[in-house]
Amino acid sequence: MSDPLNIAPRRLVPLAGPILWSAAELAPNEQMIPLGAEHAAELAAPEGATPRLDALAQELRGRLDHGRGFALLRGLPASGDPEAAPRAIAARLGQAVSPAPATGNRHTEACDALLLRVAEPAVARLRSAACIHNTLLRADRAGLAALYEARGEPAVPVFSYEGGVFAARWDDAALPEDRVPAAIGEALGEPLSLSLRSGDILAFNPFLVWVDRLPGAAVAAAREEPSRLDSPGFAGLR
Repeated sequence: MSDPLNIAPRRLVPLAGPILWSAAELAPNEQMIPLGAEHAAELAAPEGATPRLDALAQELRGRLDHGRGFALLRGLPASGDPEAAPRAIAARLGQAVSPAPATGNRHTEACDALLLRVAEPAVARLRSAACIHNTLLRADRAGLAALYEARGEPAVPVFSYEGGVFAARWDDAALPEDRVPAAIGEALGEPLSLSLRSGDILAFNPFLVWVDRLPGAAVAAAREEPSRLDSPGFAGLR
């Protein structure tokens, strides 16, 4: 068992709902949103009516806020500015923000929606933060309780549950070794591996889905309103 680090007793409860998933439960093709020539045309002429992009943004908000936490967008041409489409879609999801410099092995950008577009085929590896939370709850309750405490600079927790809203952020570049629970290897488990084609966009909420870093991907980020960054635990990241 992990050292509880003198943590005050905390009521820990298992999480439920669509945010809780494992790789074995999901078919990768079911997480895809197909995009067509109409989407590409609206992206090329954003000053006109954009009903398909508006509908796409609405569907993405539902998936990223309280659904599985991610979606794979496929079908846009792979040519052109690789950052243009992610930026345009991110702007429809909320306030565009500049992604933080890359650190650690996972994407931990402080945002509610992160969009990654690959220029070459790649494999994205995703994990449900809620599933990791529940595994730690069963295997190492004291270690999980320690991860609810804000530490570091800025002082932020790994897990937060405020007002019925779950959020999680694992920055392995900043997490001290004494905060890593012994059961973390079991909790991380096998990731969901998504094969990405050139031009694909992976959209996800970094507070719900932990994604191994994709080197070389074009990145766009958005902060929604309300945002998980409004929670007391993660306010220091704003």
